[in-house]
Amino acid sequence: MGKTVKIAVRPAEDCENDILTNLSFAAKRYWNYPEAYFDIWKTELTITSNYIKDNYVYVAEVAGQIVGYFSMVEVQEDFLVGEILLRKGFWLEHIFILPEFIGLGIGTQLIGAAKNICVKENIHCLSILSDPYATGFYKKVGAKYRNEILSNIKGRTVSLFELKI
Repeated sequence: MGKTVKIAVRPAEDCENDILTNLSFAAKRYWNYPEAYFDIWKTELTITSNYIKDNYVYVAEVAGQIVGYFSMVEVQEDFLVGEILLRKGFWLEHIFILPEFIGLGIGTQLIGAAKNICVKENIHCLSILSDPYATGFYKKVGAKYRNEILSNIKGRTVSLFELKI
C-alpha cells in the first residue's frame, strides 16, 4: 500500500469555480488525452458558480490547498445515451485530483465523504459514468460494473457503475 495523505473535506464555495475548473482540466490531462478531446469536454469540465450552488460539490484540502473535489447531481428524469436508458437518481458526476496528488488515497477518502453525505441525505445509490482510466478505482471502492456506454467521443466508451450506499 502506498503513502496516504490525510485530507480535510468541506463544501465548495461558489467563488471557487475557476479553481475547480482548472483542477478538472489538469486531472484529465494527466491521462495524455489528445487536445481535441478537451474541446469536446469543455462544457462538462467547466465548473460554474451556479453548478456549485445547485449540486453537492465538496473539495479536498491538504494544508489549506484544494487538491481535489467531487460533485454529486440529482438527475430528475430517465434519459437515453445512445441506446442505453440511464435512470433518474443521484450521480457521482465528477471526482478529480490534482496529478501530483494522485495515488495518495485522496480519491478513496473523497468517496468515503460522498458516502457519508449520501447517508445523511438518505441517498441509497450513486450512479457513475467512469473514464476508462478510473474503472479500477471504482471497483476498488466497491462500485459494481453494469455495462459500457458510448462516449461523446466517437469510437470510445465509458463504463457505467453503481455504488450502493
